[in-house]
Amino acid sequence: MRKLELYYSPGSASLVVHWLLIELNLPHTLHAVDLSKAEQKSAEYLMLNPAGVVPTLMIDANPITETAAICLHLADSFKGSRLAPVPGTVERARYYQWMCFCANTLQPAYRTWFYPAEAAGEASAEVAKAAAGAKIVAAWKQVEAHLSANGPYLLGAQITTVDFMLTMLMRWSRNMPTPAHNLPALSEYAARMKSLPSFAELYAREGLTEWS
Repeated sequence: MRKLELYYSPGSASLVVHWLLIELNLPHTLHAVDLSKAEQKSAEYLMLNPAGVVPTLMIDANPITETAAICLHLADSFKGSRLAPVPGTVERARYYQWMCFCANTLQPAYRTWFYPAEAAGEASAEVAKAAAGAKIVAAWKQVEAHLSANGPYLLGAQITTVDFMLTMLMRWSRNMPTPAHNLPALSEYAARMKSLPSFAELYAREGLTEWS
């Protein structure tokens, strides 16, 4: 059995990795990174993750970074996960499509929404935040339409890693003016994902209460 160690911060992008480790019943050690103290920028942590963000998953002392990459690896590398379609199939291509949608469309827009000055400078922060908010709303409407026609999960009947990723990103919208879970198909989808025993365990371990 590989030795797995997750550097995480509750509710952050590491949440989905932590959730998958629980869902897949993979023994692991947690190392909390206090973002309020900028521990992710410490010299020690930057040796593991030069970007200075969470998560970092250590696999037998080898650091792996980037949330989507870690999730894809976990689904493929541990026998019996059943969280990824067979390689070479159309379903596998759609699986990659939605993972890239999460990583390339939603995550950067959220980053700008939460840290607009980082992206555009203080003078243009409000404009950048408004544009990011509009992009997020449009993205969730796209997902809503897809689920309405093709659900109950993103790939239809099969739950996959991308459903865990998307649910984390839905959670991030919970305090926005237009939360993703306000849309009917996404509301049912969120309830379905949150009913998993692994979600309750995740919340207990990370000490989370919002959007439960």
